[in-house]
Amino acid sequence: IHASLLPRWRGAAPIHRAIEAGDKNTGVVIMQMDAGLDTGDMLVTQPIEISPHDSTASLHDKLADVGGALIVQTLADAQSNKLVRTPQPVDGITYAHKIEKQEAALDWRLNAKQLAQRVRAFNPFPVATFHANAEVIKVWSAYVFTDTDTEPTTRILGTVLRADEDGIHIACGEGVLRITELQKAGGKRLPAAEFLRGFDIAVGSVCKGSTP
Repeated sequence: IHASLLPRWRGAAPIHRAIEAGDKNTGVVIMQMDAGLDTGDMLVTQPIEISPHDSTASLHDKLADVGGALIVQTLADAQSNKLVRTPQPVDGITYAHKIEKQEAALDWRLNAKQLAQRVRAFNPFPVATFHANAEVIKVWSAYVFTDTDTEPTTRILGTVLRADEDGIHIACGEGVLRITELQKAGGKRLPAAEFLRGFDIAVGSVCKGSTP
């Protein structure tokens, strides 16, 4: 049972990588095992749409439900010799490399859309992070801020443009990332408004990610 539309995202982390890449669709493939890395013939395939709000956690659960139903169908079809083996296409092969912890640090050189996708992809592991006030802050939810009237006048990446009940707005390589759910070490996951009541992130300060 493989959680992608093969041959896209062969490998260890197909759900994470699909969200990180901004894919609109994924799915489940029941495949015949062979000696390669997810290279076997396809037996049953079912696509599903990736919601703009899906995280790896939520998409995993959707795909688990689909995969459970498909394997029951596949085993029944195998008993009655109804399965048809279809070789994977030779075009469109991509590899979903294992997620590493060091990927968690947000890179403010990326644009806001890419960063928002990474936040979703790295929820629940390894969870996106940045540094503020010398502390590591986990980011559980973030979106592209689309109000062009408040585009940053500064190009200092990681600069906090706003910090209020609507979220923490940070300047990126292009656009603004609006962070709406955060967690400090030893604390709980909190909406931005509650988080800021106990942790001050000043407007104009620069949050460190993976940039120098």
